[in-house]
Amino acid sequence: MFWFLLIAMVVVVAAVTLVVVGGGDGGGLRDSEPDRLHDPLPDARPVGRADVEAVRIPVTVRGYRMNDVDDVLDRLGAELAARDARIAELEAALAGAHASAMGGPGLIQDGPPVLGPVPEPGESSGDRTSVDGPEAPASPEGEDRA
Repeated sequence: MFWFLLIAMVVVVAAVTLVVVGGGDGGGLRDSEPDRLHDPLPDARPVGRADVEAVRIPVTVRGYRMNDVDDVLDRLGAELAARDARIAELEAALAGAHASAMGGPGLIQDGPPVLGPVPEPGESSGDRTSVDGPEAPASPEGEDRA
């Protein structure tokens, strides 16, 4: 009976060893893949708040992967620069539209408006000169025009 228990114990130990080691199928424990940025920022559309909140940069033994952090920061910097440029463009267009709607840049002047010479009391409006120059003398009533 002793030999029977000894052989049974050897068989059980051998079976457990084969199961743990992998049974010779070439499997065994596979190497783990290094962590990579799983949710990169979208390329087809502008980055939104939800995209930034969803970014999870994988941690390594010595902190974060510098390449992943640099990629995310470069993309966010480019997005912010593009938005700043678009905002400046829209503000300039709005200022131009506002100025043209209000009558142009020369609408507001410093001082009273200048309309031209004001006639003295007793002068008739015919005595003034026009913008184009002095008026032609009036023809006498008795002359016929040919």
